[in-house]
Amino acid sequence: MDACNGEPVAPDLRHVFLMTGAQPHTRWLQGCVELDGHGFVKTGPDLGKEQLADAHWNLPRPPYLLESSVPGVFAAGDVRAGSVKRIASAVGEGSICVQFVHRVLREFAQAGNQHTIVAA
Repeated sequence: MDACNGEPVAPDLRHVFLMTGAQPHTRWLQGCVELDGHGFVKTGPDLGKEQLADAHWNLPRPPYLLESSVPGVFAAGDVRAGSVKRIASAVGEGSICVQFVHRVLREFAQAGNQHTIVAA
């Protein structure tokens, strides 16, 4: 639309960039994991001591890089606060997440816990 008169405009474009993932659909996670002000899942070092206390973080270690405020619940890609919002990064984070899931499963097994692991 032309900004001056509101008439349709058909510019001669050679390239268009489309960005998806700018708005997370995480309302279903409210009250479950810590979200930032825009609704992205906070993970790892982005979680402060107060947030972890409010979430009843019960492990002696801090959350891993992609771990949310709930032990064993991970987020990767566009839904994660602070992510790069690019497909290659999301794929890389997903593969890293698998390694963390294996590590947490070992930890829980060694502690005698039977927890459910979730990846978002």
